[in-house]
Amino acid sequence: MAEPDPEPIPSGAGQRLGAPETLGISTLDPGHRPPAMPPGRHVTIRVRMLDDTEELFDVSQKASGKVLFDLVCSHMNLIEGDYFGLEFQNHQKMIVWLDHIKALVKQLRRPKHTILRFAVKFFPPDHTQLLEEQTRYLFALQIKQDISFGRLTCNDTSAALMVSHIVQSEIGDFEESQCRSHLLNNNYIPEQMPLIDKIMEFHSKHNGQSPAESDYQLLEVARRLEMYGVRLHPAKDREGTKLSLAVAHTGVLVFQGHTRINAFNWSKVRKLSFKRKRFLIKLRPDLNSSYQDTLEFLMASRDCCKVFWKICVEYHAFFRLFEEPKPKPKPVLFTRGSSFRFSGRTQKQVIDYVRESEFKKIPFERKHSRVQHNSRLSPLPSPRHHQVPTESAAPRVDSPPVRHWQESALVSAEDPSLRTVRVSPSHQTNGHDDRTASVRAEEAQGPARQNHPEHLNTVGPYSPRLSAACARPHAMVNGQKSLELCSHSPDGQQPSPLTSPLLNDACSVRTDDEDEVRRKRFPTDRAYFIAKELLTTERTYVKDLEVVTVSFQNAVGQDEATPESLKSAVFSTFEPLHRFHTGFLREVEQRLALWEGRSNAHIKGDYQRIGDVMLKNFQSLKPLTTSLHKQSEVLLELEKACRSSRRLEGLCRDFELQKVCYIPLNVFILRPLHRLLHYKQILERLCKHYQATHVDFRDCRAALAEVSEVVEQLQGSLVKMENFQKLLELKKDLIGIDNLLVPGREFIRLGCLSKLSGKGLQQRMFFLFNDVILYTSRGMTPTNQFKVHGQLPLHGMTIRESEEEWGVPHAFTLVGQQQSVVVAASSLTEMERWMDDIRVAVETATTSNGPSSDILSCSLTNNKDPSPVSGSKAPPQGLPSGQGPVPLSVICWYRVQSLSFSESCRSIENQLSGNLLRKFKNSNGWQKLWVVFTNFSLFFYKSHQDDYPLASLPLLGYSVTMPSESENIHKDYVFKLHFKSHVYYFRSESEYTFERWMEVIRSATVPTRSVRVPNNKDSNPH
Repeated sequence: MAEPDPEPIPSGAGQRLGAPETLGISTLDPGHRPPAMPPGRHVTIRVRMLDDTEELFDVSQKASGKVLFDLVCSHMNLIEGDYFGLEFQNHQKMIVWLDHIKALVKQLRRPKHTILRFAVKFFPPDHTQLLEEQTRYLFALQIKQDISFGRLTCNDTSAALMVSHIVQSEIGDFEESQCRSHLLNNNYIPEQMPLIDKIMEFHSKHNGQSPAESDYQLLEVARRLEMYGVRLHPAKDREGTKLSLAVAHTGVLVFQGHTRINAFNWSKVRKLSFKRKRFLIKLRPDLNSSYQDTLEFLMASRDCCKVFWKICVEYHAFFRLFEEPKPKPKPVLFTRGSSFRFSGRTQKQVIDYVRESEFKKIPFERKHSRVQHNSRLSPLPSPRHHQVPTESAAPRVDSPPVRHWQESALVSAEDPSLRTVRVSPSHQTNGHDDRTASVRAEEAQGPARQNHPEHLNTVGPYSPRLSAACARPHAMVNGQKSLELCSHSPDGQQPSPLTSPLLNDACSVRTDDEDEVRRKRFPTDRAYFIAKELLTTERTYVKDLEVVTVSFQNAVGQDEATPESLKSAVFSTFEPLHRFHTGFLREVEQRLALWEGRSNAHIKGDYQRIGDVMLKNFQSLKPLTTSLHKQSEVLLELEKACRSSRRLEGLCRDFELQKVCYIPLNVFILRPLHRLLHYKQILERLCKHYQATHVDFRDCRAALAEVSEVVEQLQGSLVKMENFQKLLELKKDLIGIDNLLVPGREFIRLGCLSKLSGKGLQQRMFFLFNDVILYTSRGMTPTNQFKVHGQLPLHGMTIRESEEEWGVPHAFTLVGQQQSVVVAASSLTEMERWMDDIRVAVETATTSNGPSSDILSCSLTNNKDPSPVSGSKAPPQGLPSGQGPVPLSVICWYRVQSLSFSESCRSIENQLSGNLLRKFKNSNGWQKLWVVFTNFSLFFYKSHQDDYPLASLPLLGYSVTMPSESENIHKDYVFKLHFKSHVYYFRSESEYTFERWMEVIRSATVPTRSVRVPNNKDSNPH
């Protein structure tokens, strides 16, 4: 049996790669050796390196974490060791970094059974800041592990390019058969097979590139990726949406899935803290920012918050400070807060030290990892490594502990005789997958994993090592067989190939306890969600007011073509309302923040109500009733000004094409009247929910009386204004009618019907008013207008079904005094709606003495200037298509739907805003969006601060249902929107919000059966 050498020889990454033996001293000051070993019982610590070898270090239990870390760096001859750290799984099953200040005995509960993993801790933005080639090599190993386990996500081109550099560093210059065989036998990235040809194509361009150059190019590609150096920590925002937090050299990052949605730079962060499960980011005051002063995220536990907080503290100190922060003086009586601080050199100190020292001048030779295609080869094994220690060396275990510590008793995992045949680079010396075979196996036993037992047996494309799991190599220390490099979980199951619980969704506290987490975090009282609806809709309403007070004023109000009377009407009406509702919104936001428990006030229950805020503000709203009465004057003044000035008409038309004007301008002008109805509905729901003894009931009832009084004063003009606005909207849609705004004309219904003619059935757009029916066709114009073909007066008209007469399904005949028209509806329901509305309109037209005079219409008809939309005028040409709000008539044309005035009023009454999670039919994840429902459409924003929507979804023709079991949507409060092949899923946060969204969307997707004709005597259209 071979005898071991008298002296153990350290064999770290530095020596394996050609570096001299004892150069680096890591975080120690220049010229100093490691400190003396503290007294006490010694333990053997296992450390897994980035190349998957394992080393043993004999240290005192009383030694600090810094002593062990300096031993590791000294053993590897690593100078820039401050970028790295040792991470392990603590007794709470969480992956944490070894604290340099605390004693090992306080951190490692079972040191003999714990594997510490040497890994990159701080990722600099530019790899050129790494001055040593050995450091760049270790960073390259870290990148290999990250792309293998899916932490460093990227597109296929970037993935193939990075793998090509890895292959070049391992097998050298391109040779087709060798490269292909190597890629077939080694898996570097998930789903590698489809990319083999692209990898080989890139590899062929790297001829002559040394391993060191390959490492440099690999880091160059990796540093440009969004997920470079990112370690995700699961969290949720205030709305309960799943997010992830991460920290980088720039500051704190927020991710949704693998997409970064926000970043908070260190310069903007005033304080980072945590309180129980809540992680808090306090920002510096910024007048130009719409964020709140303090942002709050909910994590799985207090310990998760503390772990992430520590990482943030260390990242901030390492990249932002010039020197190591000094320790705080110990308090005399008691401590307050955490005493944790960053220990070690900052990045600036590391760079200055390496530049000023002579260590960097000593050559370091980076060789190919594999000189030939043989997965059993280890890089450059020295002859002494092939001398396998035997049992005769067992007495060496009793050698002095200081000697073990100084010479870092190593694991001879390099010897090929100790390793089995591998099928992937993860089993090579420079591989990466075995990194998680031990440390991550222990992680998988955390409490988060217990909620997902199915993940414990998962074998994915990330882990080819599991295919040969039975061949577990053993490491030996002085002849003692001690370690299994491919360790098992304590329960005997294979470790999960998935990433750390900090990096993936499967290991976060989820599904089973989601409702409990939401219940503990937010109030569950229905009154809270009613108040939250007030908040979300108020945010949208204030934004709508800004469209008139800011955007419209800037685009139109400053032009000389705008008359002073219009400017005065808009300014005097909307500016006071905007100021009032901005203050009201601020108070509601503050009250909801207190209600949600972001202060100690919720303990007393003093702020779990909203009636007092509404009562106080609605009492202040009374003086603004005059401004609310002026809405009709503003609408009238705008129409008169546009009729008298072509330039102003063009300015208004161009303004409606802007993204900020997502609905017709006239609808924005009537928003204050609509908002009063919303307040009344919200207060009615609160009064219905509360018992008479509730502390908030009296205030809500008093506020309801206040707003009802204002609504009663304005409801007389509300119907006329709605009808007038609808006529103005239709006037823009029609070509071939001189003036639609005749006195007393009222809109009833519009929609698609098929008109029977000599050419057969032809699609036509019909517009029903209280005195006439217009039928039109869609003109080939860029303005989405309809050309009028004819009109049928209702006076004396009769209507009958004629399906059997003409053999056309759902057909009926309109018999007028001068003309008869045969039309067919798309369905029986549509036919019944049209016939009911026409019969009622005919009866009204027959019994009435003609249209009654109306001050609005009369004042318009007295103007002798012809309407800009007339039969003799061609429509304006050259307008951009696909911009601005799409007219409802156009939507009805394409989806073969009809729409009544009563349904329009109901849609206005049922406006809603808030956060929803959206999922497409074939997508996996949920996307959080700010959604606004109005004007029969859903408008999607990234957040409520956005000025214009990202997209819109007209709902006419859609059906709203709940997903079936076969659709595998195993979430609460999900509803489904479906139209032909288009399917969307939406998730809300609570039962109340789910019911509200279903209610308002059904108001747009489920038409009413019976519709009455509005008339001037009606006081309320709803």
